[in-house]
Amino acid sequence: MASDKIINGLSVDVEEWFQVGAFEKVIERNDWDGHAPRVEANCDRILALFDDAGVKATFFTLGWVAERHPAMMRRIADQGHEIASHGWDHARVFTLGAKAFAEDLARARDVIEQTSGRAVKGYRAPSFSIDQRTPWAFEVLAEQGYTYSSSVAPIRHDHYGWREAPRFAFHPIAGSSLIEVPVTTAEFAGKRLAAGGGGFFRVLPYAFTRWAISQVNNRDLRPAVFYFHPWEVDPDQPRVANAPMKSMLRHYTGLDAMADKLRVLVREFAWGRMDEVVVREAARIETPRLAA
Repeated sequence: MASDKIINGLSVDVEEWFQVGAFEKVIERNDWDGHAPRVEANCDRILALFDDAGVKATFFTLGWVAERHPAMMRRIADQGHEIASHGWDHARVFTLGAKAFAEDLARARDVIEQTSGRAVKGYRAPSFSIDQRTPWAFEVLAEQGYTYSSSVAPIRHDHYGWREAPRFAFHPIAGSSLIEVPVTTAEFAGKRLAAGGGGFFRVLPYAFTRWAISQVNNRDLRPAVFYFHPWEVDPDQPRVANAPMKSMLRHYTGLDAMADKLRVLVREFAWGRMDEVVVREAARIETPRLAA
């Protein structure tokens, strides 16, 4: 089967439980340091899970987190995982201008590289927030020497999405080697379905993810890109009682079962770091830019 040969991209978006988009209107950035940190213990659980399965992944990390947990950053890197950037403090790209985005990238990269001891070549925008509103974002990434981005969700969603973007790796800038590797979607009855992890993985039956990744590997003959967050393996995290009900349902549903589902996933399919996926995908890209 193709899924036995294709190496899929496994990734972790490293952020604290209180830094998520679901709580951005009820937890102020200025109050973050007043909340109990849980990201380091959660990342250690993830590292143990990956070690048990013999897989490596990419950890897209906030600079804010790296600055406060340098020992964690070194452990992740020393265990053979890729260190990449998730920006400084989870500001969505479409809320920034090009200058502020460039400053955010540079600040995060400096801290992440210093704490991990590794060069940063990959980037993932918070909440997949590179879309049709930010045509300048790829130019900024290319100017700063990034090899790849995994910042596009080629679907429609109430918080993010760029439905017109390609489903698989593409060069977003003509004449540039920068590669964008979108998060995975599947197709059913002419519709694109989000299938790359996160809340969709927690809420939906595992059989859906198995079907989606199998479709991408076996029909499309392409690697899947899967992501999740450290707080998603932490069912004991604090509850934010004043958050909107919809946000609470999205954030807390399925936490108890997440780790067990991940253990099945990492053994059922072949996984690797995003930079390894990018190398393989680079040879397959035919279109030098995103079609208008």
